[in-house]
Amino acid sequence: MNLSIIYTDENAAYRELSETACHDLGLDVLVKALTADPKEQRMIMQVISRMTPSRKDCGYRAEVFEDLLRLRSLREKMTGLFEQLEYFRNQAPVYPGSDRELGIWHLFKRLDELDNYIKCVESMKKCLEEEDIRSEGLKRLREHISALYDEAFFTQMKEDIDSLKIKASEVQSVTLGVNVNQRFEAVSVGLVSVNSKPFKKSGILSHFADAISSKNRIKNDTAADSSMTFDPIEDGAAAEITRFLEKQASAMSLRYMPHADSPAAETMLGTAGDDGTKQATFYLETAVNRVLSSLVKKLRDVLSRYANVAIVDISRFVPEFVFYIRFCEFTEGMMEKGHSFCRPRLSEKSGALMDAKGFYNLKLAVSSEDPSSIVPNSLTFSEDERVYILTGANRGGKTTVTQAVGLLYVLAQAGIYVPAEDFSYVPADSIYTHFPADEDKTMDLGRLGEECVRFRDIYSECTADSLVLLNETFSTTSFEEGAYIARDAVKALLKKHSRVIYNTHMHRLGAECGEICRECGEEGAVSLRVKNEGGKRSFELEKAPPEGMSYARDIAEKYGVTYELLVGAV
Repeated sequence: MNLSIIYTDENAAYRELSETACHDLGLDVLVKALTADPKEQRMIMQVISRMTPSRKDCGYRAEVFEDLLRLRSLREKMTGLFEQLEYFRNQAPVYPGSDRELGIWHLFKRLDELDNYIKCVESMKKCLEEEDIRSEGLKRLREHISALYDEAFFTQMKEDIDSLKIKASEVQSVTLGVNVNQRFEAVSVGLVSVNSKPFKKSGILSHFADAISSKNRIKNDTAADSSMTFDPIEDGAAAEITRFLEKQASAMSLRYMPHADSPAAETMLGTAGDDGTKQATFYLETAVNRVLSSLVKKLRDVLSRYANVAIVDISRFVPEFVFYIRFCEFTEGMMEKGHSFCRPRLSEKSGALMDAKGFYNLKLAVSSEDPSSIVPNSLTFSEDERVYILTGANRGGKTTVTQAVGLLYVLAQAGIYVPAEDFSYVPADSIYTHFPADEDKTMDLGRLGEECVRFRDIYSECTADSLVLLNETFSTTSFEEGAYIARDAVKALLKKHSRVIYNTHMHRLGAECGEICRECGEEGAVSLRVKNEGGKRSFELEKAPPEGMSYARDIAEKYGVTYELLVGAV
C-alpha cells in the first residue's frame, strides 16, 4: 500500500454514509465552515463520510491530528511547501495527443521546476526532522521522505539537474557552426555553444569579406573565438548584402531572436539569384531543435525519469495534509471563542460502547455567537443501555441532541477533536439516519409508506456495530398506528444490538420500554427525556420516564391551537 497519513490499510472495510445521512447530520454545513474551496469541501466530505470500525485507523488519525494541532510551526511550514508543489504541478503544461516535440526553451523551464522540487523535498526533510513528532503517521512520512532523499535515484536526479540545468533567462545567444563544400554550399549545421551573453552588432559586410579573403582569418580548427561577433541582417542592408553574396557564392543568412517559453521566430534560409535555391524556407525552432537534438534528447530522458516522482510521490500527500490542517484551523478558532474540545479515546472497557461527557452539537455551535448559550449534555451507550427512546417538549432539543451524537462519531473516527469535555467510544461501522423526508420524496408512497420503506432498508443494512438515529419516525400517521409500528421497530433494533437514539413525541413508547424488552427477550431499551423545568425548556437530558405530556398537546402548542394560545391571540 502507498504511504498515507489517513489510511493504514487499503483493504479495510469502509461504508459510505448516504447523501441523506450526511445532510441529516449537518456535514454539508460543517465542511463549508472549514473551507470555501469546493474542491477541498469534496475531499473533506469524502474522508469523513467513509466509516470503518477499525480501531487502528481511528487511533492512527487521532495521533496525526493531535501532532499537527500541537505543532503549529510544522503545520505552517509544510503548508507553504505543499503549496509550492501544488503550484509546480498545476503549472506543468500538458500536450495530450500531440506529436509535436517540445522546444528546448520549454525543457529548460521544466528543469527549473524539477530543481525547485528538489529544494522542496530538502526543506520537508529538514522540517520533519526538527519537529517533535509523536504520531506514527508523521513518523512514517518523515522516514519516507528521508529515504527518498538518501536513495541513489534522488541523488542521481540532483546530479543530473545540476549538470543539465540552464536557466532560460540566462540564455542570450546560440552559436552555430556551418560546414560548407568547395562551392561554398552549406552541407551541415552544428551547435558550437550556448551563451549567456548576446553577440555584438558590427558591420556584416566588412567582417564577411575579411573572413573569406584574409589568410590569417581562415582558422585551422573549429574552436569558438571570444572575439567572434554577430552580424544581424538589417532590413535596409538587404540589397547590399544580396549583391555581395551573389558575387561570392550561394550563401545562407540566418536571423534568430530567442524568447523563453514562446515559439521561435520564423527564419528564412535563402540564396539570391535564379539558381533554383530561392525556395529554401523553414522555421528556426525546427532547425534549433535539430542541431540541439542530442541535448534535447538528454533533457527528455531526465524529465521522463523524474517527472512522475515530482508530481505523484510527494504531492499526493497534499490533500491529506489539507484535510487535517483545515480541521486544525477550525478547531483552534472554535476554542478561541470559548468552545470546549477533547481528543477522542478508544474505549478499553468491556461493554462500554460510548461515554460522552459535556458534549454539544457542533453544527449549532458554528452558528452560535455565544458559547455559554449552548447546553452541554452527557450520555452513555452500553450493553444494558443501547436503545434510547428520547422524549420531551416540542423544540426542546431532541433533534439537536440526536444529531450531536452522530457528529461525535463522525469526527472521532476521522481522528478530529470532538465537541465535548471527555469522549470515549467503540467505533461504529456506519451511521444510519431516519429524519423526516421532503414532501416531494413522498408523492408515490405517501409519508407513512415512505417512512416504512426507508426504515426497512436501514434495518437490513445496519449491524451490531452501527449507530442508528431516528427522528420522529412513524409520526406522520395517527398516534395509535404510529405507536404500533414504532414498537415493533424498537423490538427489532434490540435484536440487532445496534446503538440507537429514537427521538419521538410518542411518549407511550418511552413509558413502555420495560415491557418492550420483555416481549422480545432483550435488554437495553431506556427512556431518555429532556427536562422540563416549570414549563421552561432546559435542553438537559435525564434517564427517566416521559413526563406525561401527550403527543397531541405538543402538536397543539406547535401550531398554536391550545386554549391559552387561541384565547390569547384574540
